[in-house]
Amino acid sequence: MQETHRSGAASVPATYRERLRVEGAVLAAAGAFAGAAMLVAVGDASDRAGSTIGQLVFVALLLAALAPLIARRSLAGARPVAPDEQLSGEPTALWKPPLVVVVLAAAFVVPGELGIGSVGWDAGVRIAGGCALVGLAQALLWAGVVGADERRSGRTYVRLPGRGMTSGTKLGFFGGKDV
Repeated sequence: MQETHRSGAASVPATYRERLRVEGAVLAAAGAFAGAAMLVAVGDASDRAGSTIGQLVFVALLLAALAPLIARRSLAGARPVAPDEQLSGEPTALWKPPLVVVVLAAAFVVPGELGIGSVGWDAGVRIAGGCALVGLAQALLWAGVVGADERRSGRTYVRLPGRGMTSGTKLGFFGGKDV
Protein backbone atom coordinates (compact mmCIF):
# COMPACT_ATOMS: atom_id res chain seq x y z
CA MET A 1 0.00 0.00 0.00
CA GLN A 2 1.53 3.29 -1.08
CA GLU A 3 0.09 6.65 -0.21
CA THR A 4 1.24 10.22 -0.28
CA HIS A 5 2.64 11.87 2.84
CA ARG A 6 0.50 14.70 4.23
CA SER A 7 2.84 17.27 2.72
CA GLY A 8 2.52 15.56 -0.67
CA ALA A 9 6.32 15.37 -0.94
CA ALA A 10 7.11 11.73 -0.28
CA SER A 11 5.51 8.39 -0.91
CA VAL A 12 4.80 6.54 2.33
CA PRO A 13 4.69 2.74 2.53
CA ALA A 14 2.19 0.87 4.67
CA THR A 15 2.51 1.85 8.31
CA TYR A 16 4.38 -0.30 10.77
CA ARG A 17 1.12 -1.11 12.55
CA GLU A 18 -0.50 -2.26 9.30
CA ARG A 19 2.49 -4.47 8.48
CA LEU A 20 2.46 -5.97 11.99
CA ARG A 21 -1.20 -6.87 11.59
CA VAL A 22 -0.87 -8.37 8.11
CA GLU A 23 2.42 -10.20 8.63
CA GLY A 24 1.34 -11.43 12.07
CA ALA A 25 -1.99 -12.67 10.75
CA VAL A 26 -0.25 -14.58 7.94
CA LEU A 27 2.19 -16.18 10.40
CA ALA A 28 -0.64 -17.06 12.80
CA ALA A 29 -2.73 -18.59 10.02
CA ALA A 30 0.23 -20.56 8.63
CA GLY A 31 1.12 -21.91 12.07
CA ALA A 32 -2.48 -22.83 12.89
CA PHE A 33 -2.97 -24.50 9.51
CA ALA A 34 0.28 -26.47 9.75
CA GLY A 35 -0.43 -27.59 13.30
CA ALA A 36 -3.99 -28.63 12.47
CA ALA A 37 -2.86 -30.42 9.30
CA MET A 38 -0.27 -32.43 11.24
CA LEU A 39 -2.80 -33.34 13.94
CA VAL A 40 -5.34 -34.51 11.36
CA ALA A 41 -2.95 -36.30 9.01
CA VAL A 42 -0.40 -37.90 11.34
CA GLY A 43 -1.34 -39.99 14.37
CA ASP A 44 2.02 -39.41 16.09
CA ALA A 45 1.44 -35.65 16.04
CA SER A 46 -0.81 -35.90 19.10
CA ASP A 47 1.79 -37.75 21.18
CA ARG A 48 2.69 -35.98 24.43
CA ALA A 49 -0.35 -33.69 24.13
CA GLY A 50 0.04 -32.55 27.74
CA SER A 51 3.59 -31.42 27.07
CA THR A 52 2.51 -29.64 23.89
CA ILE A 53 -0.28 -27.79 25.69
CA GLY A 54 2.00 -26.86 28.59
CA GLN A 55 4.73 -25.55 26.32
CA LEU A 56 2.28 -23.51 24.24
CA VAL A 57 0.74 -22.01 27.39
CA PHE A 58 4.25 -21.07 28.54
CA VAL A 59 5.00 -19.46 25.15
CA ALA A 60 1.70 -17.55 25.26
CA LEU A 61 2.46 -16.19 28.74
CA LEU A 62 6.00 -15.27 27.73
CA LEU A 63 4.72 -13.45 24.65
CA ALA A 64 2.06 -11.64 26.67
CA ALA A 65 4.78 -10.32 28.97
CA LEU A 66 7.54 -9.61 26.45
CA ALA A 67 5.78 -8.49 23.25
CA PRO A 68 4.64 -5.12 24.66
CA LEU A 69 8.09 -4.46 26.13
CA ILE A 70 9.83 -5.23 22.84
CA ALA A 71 7.34 -3.09 20.91
CA ARG A 72 7.87 -0.13 23.26
CA ARG A 73 11.64 -0.49 22.94
CA SER A 74 11.35 -0.37 19.14
CA LEU A 75 9.16 2.74 19.34
CA ALA A 76 11.56 4.44 21.73
CA GLY A 77 14.33 4.10 19.14
CA ALA A 78 12.27 5.62 16.31
CA ARG A 79 13.47 8.80 14.63
CA PRO A 80 11.67 11.52 12.69
CA VAL A 81 11.48 10.92 8.93
CA ALA A 82 12.75 13.77 6.75
CA PRO A 83 10.11 15.13 4.33
CA ASP A 84 12.17 14.16 1.25
CA GLU A 85 13.39 10.79 2.58
CA GLN A 86 12.66 7.79 0.34
CA LEU A 87 11.03 4.98 2.29
CA SER A 88 10.59 1.35 1.37
CA GLY A 89 8.81 0.22 4.51
CA GLU A 90 10.72 -3.04 4.08
CA PRO A 91 7.63 -5.24 4.23
CA THR A 92 8.15 -8.93 4.76
CA ALA A 93 7.06 -10.83 1.67
CA LEU A 94 3.90 -12.69 2.67
CA TRP A 95 5.22 -16.01 1.36
CA LYS A 96 8.00 -15.97 3.96
CA PRO A 97 6.02 -16.59 7.20
CA PRO A 98 4.53 -19.87 5.91
CA LEU A 99 7.98 -20.91 4.73
CA VAL A 100 9.37 -20.19 8.20
CA VAL A 101 6.71 -22.45 9.74
CA VAL A 102 7.49 -25.28 7.30
CA VAL A 103 11.26 -25.03 7.74
CA LEU A 104 11.11 -24.83 11.54
CA ALA A 105 8.64 -27.72 11.81
CA ALA A 106 10.68 -29.80 9.35
CA ALA A 107 13.78 -29.23 11.48
CA PHE A 108 12.03 -31.27 14.21
CA VAL A 109 9.94 -33.68 12.16
CA VAL A 110 12.65 -34.90 9.77
CA PRO A 111 15.16 -35.98 12.46
CA GLY A 112 12.35 -37.83 14.21
CA GLU A 113 11.41 -39.62 11.02
CA LEU A 114 15.07 -40.54 10.53
CA GLY A 115 15.26 -41.92 14.09
CA ILE A 116 17.61 -39.19 15.29
CA GLY A 117 16.83 -38.02 18.80
CA SER A 118 13.44 -37.97 20.48
CA VAL A 119 11.80 -35.32 18.30
CA GLY A 120 9.03 -35.95 15.82
CA TRP A 121 5.61 -34.90 14.65
CA ASP A 122 4.50 -33.75 18.10
CA ALA A 123 7.46 -31.35 18.16
CA GLY A 124 6.36 -30.11 14.73
CA VAL A 125 2.93 -29.36 16.20
CA ARG A 126 4.55 -27.43 19.06
CA ILE A 127 6.64 -25.41 16.60
CA ALA A 128 3.62 -24.67 14.39
CA GLY A 129 1.57 -23.71 17.46
CA GLY A 130 4.38 -21.47 18.68
CA CYS A 131 4.50 -19.77 15.28
CA ALA A 132 0.74 -19.23 15.47
CA LEU A 133 1.13 -17.65 18.91
CA VAL A 134 3.98 -15.40 17.77
CA GLY A 135 1.87 -14.28 14.81
CA LEU A 136 -1.08 -13.51 17.07
CA ALA A 137 1.18 -11.58 19.45
CA GLN A 138 2.53 -9.56 16.53
CA ALA A 139 -0.89 -8.88 15.00
CA LEU A 140 -2.66 -8.08 18.26
CA LEU A 141 -0.27 -7.16 21.08
CA TRP A 142 2.55 -5.52 19.11
CA ALA A 143 0.20 -3.72 16.75
CA GLY A 144 -1.94 -2.68 19.72
CA VAL A 145 1.02 -1.10 21.50
CA VAL A 146 2.00 0.73 18.30
CA GLY A 147 -1.58 1.92 17.73
CA ALA A 148 -1.88 3.19 21.31
CA ASP A 149 1.39 5.09 20.97
CA GLU A 150 0.29 6.56 17.63
CA ARG A 151 -2.94 7.84 19.21
CA ARG A 152 -1.12 9.23 22.26
CA SER A 153 1.80 10.82 20.42
CA GLY A 154 0.19 11.78 17.10
CA ARG A 155 2.91 9.85 15.28
CA THR A 156 2.64 7.39 12.40
CA TYR A 157 5.40 4.78 12.37
CA VAL A 158 7.04 3.21 9.31
CA ARG A 159 9.86 0.71 8.94
CA LEU A 160 13.19 2.15 7.85
CA PRO A 161 15.88 0.37 5.83
CA GLY A 162 18.45 -1.63 7.72
CA ARG A 163 16.56 -3.99 9.99
CA GLY A 164 18.20 -7.26 10.82
CA MET A 165 17.90 -10.34 13.00
CA THR A 166 20.16 -8.90 15.69
CA SER A 167 19.62 -5.17 15.27
CA GLY A 168 15.81 -5.32 15.26
CA THR A 169 13.39 -3.23 13.28
CA LYS A 170 14.43 0.36 12.65
CA LEU A 171 11.52 2.74 12.80
CA GLY A 172 10.83 6.26 11.69
CA PHE A 173 7.77 8.38 12.27
CA PHE A 174 5.75 11.19 10.78
CA GLY A 175 3.90 13.74 12.83
CA GLY A 176 4.05 13.84 16.56
CA LYS A 177 3.89 16.55 19.12
CA ASP A 178 7.66 17.09 19.08
CA VAL A 179 8.09 17.31 15.29
